[in-house]
Amino acid sequence: MSAKPNGALSAARWADAIFAKEGIRLTLGGEPTYVPENPEGAEWSFSAVGPTKLSYARRMADELLKTRMAGGVVFFSPGKQYPGEVNPRWALRMVARRDGKKLFRATPSNRRTEEPQVLAFLQSLPSRLGLDDGWMSFADPKVKAVKTWVLPLDHDDQRWISAKWKLKPRERVLTAAEGPAGLRLPLYLLPSDVPGRALVAELNDGRLHIFFPPLSQSAFTALVRAVGESLAAARIGLYELQGYVPQDVEQVWKTVGLTADPGVLEINLPPCADWQEYDGWIHEVTACAERCGLRSWKQPVGEYPSGTGGGNHLLWGGPGIDENPFFSRPAWLASILRHFQRHPSLAYLFTGCYVGASSQAPRPDESSKELFDLEMAYHFLETLPPGDHRALINETLRHLQTDVTGNAHRSETSFDKFWNPGWPGGCLGLIEFRAVESLPSAEWMSAVMLLWRCIAALAIVKPAGAPLRVFREELRDRYFMPACLLADLDELLDELRAAGCEIPRAVFRRIWEWRFPLLLPHREGDARLEVRRAHESWPLLCETPVEGGSTSRFVDTSMHRLEVRANDAFARSCTLYVQGRRLPLTPTASDVQLAGLRYRRSCLYPCLHPGIPIHLPLDFVITDSASGEPRAAYRMDFSAVKFSPTNDAGRPRRAKPCRAIFKGALTFDLRLD
Repeated sequence: MSAKPNGALSAARWADAIFAKEGIRLTLGGEPTYVPENPEGAEWSFSAVGPTKLSYARRMADELLKTRMAGGVVFFSPGKQYPGEVNPRWALRMVARRDGKKLFRATPSNRRTEEPQVLAFLQSLPSRLGLDDGWMSFADPKVKAVKTWVLPLDHDDQRWISAKWKLKPRERVLTAAEGPAGLRLPLYLLPSDVPGRALVAELNDGRLHIFFPPLSQSAFTALVRAVGESLAAARIGLYELQGYVPQDVEQVWKTVGLTADPGVLEINLPPCADWQEYDGWIHEVTACAERCGLRSWKQPVGEYPSGTGGGNHLLWGGPGIDENPFFSRPAWLASILRHFQRHPSLAYLFTGCYVGASSQAPRPDESSKELFDLEMAYHFLETLPPGDHRALINETLRHLQTDVTGNAHRSETSFDKFWNPGWPGGCLGLIEFRAVESLPSAEWMSAVMLLWRCIAALAIVKPAGAPLRVFREELRDRYFMPACLLADLDELLDELRAAGCEIPRAVFRRIWEWRFPLLLPHREGDARLEVRRAHESWPLLCETPVEGGSTSRFVDTSMHRLEVRANDAFARSCTLYVQGRRLPLTPTASDVQLAGLRYRRSCLYPCLHPGIPIHLPLDFVITDSASGEPRAAYRMDFSAVKFSPTNDAGRPRRAKPCRAIFKGALTFDLRLD
């Protein structure tokens, strides 16, 4: 693990001590995402798969095998399949032993595998399993030059079994579906009483692909060992293992997943026992990515740097289902949810550019949920008697922690993997925090997880029993503003400090400055003015026909928001005009005056109000409040991302002042007369 500041370690140990005292084993997981330095093509913008992503994933896996996954093995496996996608996505699943011993002994190389070597492998493996040679040759109708061999294989916890598949030669043909040969066997031709599991070997373009059937963990481990020994004996170095990787029911493995996700390569970190372990993993994975030409941020042409767009979701769980810390502590969970509801900075400061009700991670109180329903649910959890309440917790929360459509996955705090027996993978006891984006520094991403872990500990020593905060319109006004988000985070950090946890704050200030870049600094004597990029909630539009006859729902990204922040000296001596309209400033804190400004930056089809023109170039003129004479002028042109000084500082034309989006709002909208 990299050397950590004493403050971060002290905060981590503060949380560790609280969990140890309460007998809580809270594991930490993460899903950081990465993109190439020069991302090109649909696979690095909106598609899950493409021509280069798998090669990046394989190089990433090779780097991890040299470090934290040494002695492990990599499997190419079928991934998730989503509506509208023809084939399942792929995933590379890495497995290594926790004790550091080798799980797989073959040595990879780039030397082509020849058929005589494969025949030696086929002859060696059955004897290692205590079987007679039962390999069968199959033809591939898609590529006739590909050689495929099938060994019916099963395990009864005592020994290996090879069933006899009585298939005629013309029936020994793979189906024409996409995917590995092991998923294309004509199993429908077998009698119902004949086991359909099989090990499949396929020689394709000098690489030997070996497909594993579904097996128990102990049988899988034994087969991995036998296959590795047979590959080494046959001197085969160019190979790929494929198929099914079982769950770690014996808790002896560490696992990493590399998965294809829209626009990014997603890394599924192993569950970590504490923040220190998570910190080591996020630094190691980010370093491996950089050696492969990947990074955790991107630089759009003509824009400021941003996250990958694929998120960096954080997960909480337990060492196993029987040790899940939430099932028997519903009041603690309710306290955590109250802390998150009270601090909008946790939803908006560390996420990407998509925020609000239509985003991938909306807060429960901005998803058309009545606040009293949330209050009722959390209070109910706080009053449950001792016992395991996993199902009741799930049923209480799953209809509330959703987006506006009822999607339980798209939520700031998602419980769709907590205890949902209705779908595979739904009963893992996991809580997923989705309003977290990949950041350009492993230290920054680690700091966010440290903050989250300390909040979980704070919810124990200082239960958030007060009623939920009523924000109403403030969520899309005040808390879309960078200054208000930073003040809210400072308030939370003050609460932690009062409880005995001093988290270093400088790293969060750096994240804030990166997330909300400075677009216009103005200083004249004691008067100061800053303009930063702020958040904007982009609305979801109605269904629109697209090419191919299907429909899609677009997001209108035409509106952008700026935060204008001035000190009291500026407010006393200066007046600010935007497009000739006075922009009022409102005092919000000591020596802080704020205004938000919404303006139209684009007008792409489809969008709301297509007849309203773009507001660029955007002109800011600063005048002397007493004389009305111009003192400075700045302009943001069509292709610019920040303001530049201009000499066109004439007296602002007579126009109505900017109009607030609602009475008392800090934010003004140039579309409003």
